[in-house]
Amino acid sequence: MNRNREIVKVSIQGAAANVFLAAVKAAAGLMANSIAVVLDGLNNLSDAFSSLVTIVGTLLAGRAPDREHPYGFGRIEYFTSAIISVIVLLAGAGAFKESVEKVMEPADTNYSMLTLGIIVAGILVKLVLGKYVIHQGRRLKSQALTASGTDALSDAVLSGATLVSAILNLAFGWNLEGMLGLIISIFILKAGYEILKDTLDHLIGLRIDDSLSHEIKSRIASFPGVLGAYDLEVHNYGPARNSGSVHIEVADAMTARDIQILTRKIMRAMIDEFGVALTIGIYASNKDTETARKIRQSLRVFAKSNPNILQIHGFYVDETEHFVNFDLVFSFDEKDRNKACRDIEKKMKEQYPDYDFLAYEDLDYSS
Repeated sequence: MNRNREIVKVSIQGAAANVFLAAVKAAAGLMANSIAVVLDGLNNLSDAFSSLVTIVGTLLAGRAPDREHPYGFGRIEYFTSAIISVIVLLAGAGAFKESVEKVMEPADTNYSMLTLGIIVAGILVKLVLGKYVIHQGRRLKSQALTASGTDALSDAVLSGATLVSAILNLAFGWNLEGMLGLIISIFILKAGYEILKDTLDHLIGLRIDDSLSHEIKSRIASFPGVLGAYDLEVHNYGPARNSGSVHIEVADAMTARDIQILTRKIMRAMIDEFGVALTIGIYASNKDTETARKIRQSLRVFAKSNPNILQIHGFYVDETEHFVNFDLVFSFDEKDRNKACRDIEKKMKEQYPDYDFLAYEDLDYSS
C-alpha cells in the first residue's frame, strides 16, 4: 500500500464532494436569502481548499530524506494541518462578522421545500464523508485526514441546525438566521482552534501514549535475558515515522556477542510490531549480591524521602572499585534535580563511607 497515494486519493474525493456541496448550498442560500445556508456552503468550500492543502502537503512530505533532512519531510503534514486550521479560523471569523450584521439588520428569507431537500442531502453527504475520511485517516495514520473528517461531522451537525431554523421559518415565520449564523461561526472557530492546538502539540513534541509505552516496555522485557526496560523515548518525525531510544538491563556476565544478538532481535521486533526504530543502551546488573542488596535497600529508603523521585534503575555496584552508580527518575515537579541527586549521594556516602556514589538524573519522559 502506498500511504501517500491513498491519502491523496481520499483528499481528492473529499475536495470534489465539498466543491459540489458548496455550489449547491450557495445557490440554495441565495435563492432563499439565507445567510445560514450561504455560510454552510462557504464552510464546504473552505473544506475543499483544506483537502487541496492536504494533497500538496502529503506530496511534499513523501520526499525521500536527504543530507540536510536525514529524518525526512514527514512533519510537513503537520504544517498542512496548521494551514487547514488557519483556513477554518478565517472562515469562522468571516461567518461571525456576517452573522452579527444579520442580527443587527435581519433580512426576510424565502425557504422552500427544494431548499430543505438540499440541506437534508448535504447533511447525509457530510455524515457519510466524515465517517469515511476519519476511518481512512486512522487507517493511514494521517492527522490531516482525521481532522478533515472530524470537521465534516461537525458540518453535518451545523447543517442540522440550519435545517431546524428553516423548518421553524416555514412553519412559524421565525427568523433565526443571524443567531444561527453566530452559533455556526462559533463552532467553526472552535474546530479551527482544536485542529491548530493538536497540530502545534505534535510540532512541539508530545509524550508517548502511556498504554503504548507500557506495551513497548513489556514486549522488550519479554525477551530472554532482559531484566528490565527503562528510559524509553520516542520522537515523531511525521505520521508513522517514529524513532527513539531505550535502555535495557542485563546481567553483567553477558558477553558482547550475547548483547549484540539480543539487541538486534529487539530492534527488529520494535520496527515490525510498533513501527518504532529504537537505539538500545545497556545497563549491567549485579543487584543480587548481598552487598548490592543492602546498598539498594538503603537507596530506596532515601529516595522515598523525595516524593518527586519516581523510580531507581541502572543500579550497579562495583565491589572491586567500591563504586556505585544509578539513575533517578524525577517527575517534572522537581525544581532542582541536580541538587536532589547530590543530596542522595551525600546520604549514601555517610552510610557507606567506603564507597563512592554517582547518581544520574532522568526525567519522566514515558510511563
